Amino acid sequence: MTYPIAEAAHRSGLSIDTLRYYERIDLIAPPARDAAGRRAYSDDDLAWLTFLTRLRTTGMPIKLMREYARLCRQGPVTAAPRKTILEEHRADVRARIADLQSSLAALDYKIDNYERIMRTQEASA
Repeated sequence: MTYPIAEAAHRSGLSIDTLRYYERIDLIAPPARDAAGRRAYSDDDLAWLTFLTRLRTTGMPIKLMREYARLCRQGPVTAAPRKTILEEHRADVRARIADLQSSLAALDYKIDNYERIMRTQEASA
């Protein structure tokens, strides 16, 4: 099945401008074109866009995403460097998650403290 750019944007959660930008910077291969010359995105294109979105969500820089995409286009021969890129990124993501969990614990502590203060105030009122 193929999708025009507006539908691909809707399904991927990306804007039309972002899809065109990703094409311009070689994050995505130029999609097929329909009989009228309009972009026609495939299910595989949408799956790739979903993965790119996950990489961005987890903080991978565009430059590294471009390198990863370039390696993917070269096929199975580049499996080792692609795996390395993802392993290093996963380590970065895990470190950020640990930092966020620590920050969340600090917030929980403060909120619990304020709840204790409020209960004490209510009890003495």
